[in-house]
Amino acid sequence: MRLGKRPGSHNAVKNRLQKRLREPKLRARWGSRKVQEEQRQGLRKQHRQQSKQRQQEDEQWRLNRKSLREQMTLLPIVTAWIAILMITDNCTRQCLGLPLFVAGWHVTAEMVVAALRVLLPANLQFLISDRGIHFTADVFQQLAKDAEFVHVVIARHRPQSNGIAERFVRTLKEWLADKAWQSDKELLEFLRLFLLEYNDRPHQGLPIRGLSPNEFAKRIWLV
Repeated sequence: MRLGKRPGSHNAVKNRLQKRLREPKLRARWGSRKVQEEQRQGLRKQHRQQSKQRQQEDEQWRLNRKSLREQMTLLPIVTAWIAILMITDNCTRQCLGLPLFVAGWHVTAEMVVAALRVLLPANLQFLISDRGIHFTADVFQQLAKDAEFVHVVIARHRPQSNGIAERFVRTLKEWLADKAWQSDKELLEFLRLFLLEYNDRPHQGLPIRGLSPNEFAKRIWLV
């Protein structure tokens, strides 16, 4: 007896196999779309949270600004600005003087030169300054010519090139940070005390450790 296959049975089996092979792909495709949708929802939620946080930060900034403005209205009105000219010796680290100018930003080159004529040492060889209008004026150049010293100006926007003076400014600011004064005379007294303290205390920037600027200056003159 000879057995034979039913017509079309081979194609039916083949179709069923192909269908089964496609099903996982469809499930995987559906699973990937689901993951993508979850990711999009997560991003939208994150964006909403960030937006809410920014709004809260903006509101807090507005409140802080309002509070600061209210505090400023309670401060006394400033009627005069005070400027301090700082003169230091790069060799001995001595502070040669701290002349005070009540004129503030109206200080003229003539005022600066008048103070320097009194405070600068007679044997000065060179003077370093920034490029401010007080130090580039003709009257200052005349002072350099009369006193026979070389005027050296630092590079623009490079305060570190005059590091010794910049460090002295920082020291003075730190010393004055916890002080309070009501007049230029009171500030002048503070500057006098600072000058005495600074020149008589050991200075770590000197080549001989443990010496104050005044002591180091005396040793140089003895040599």
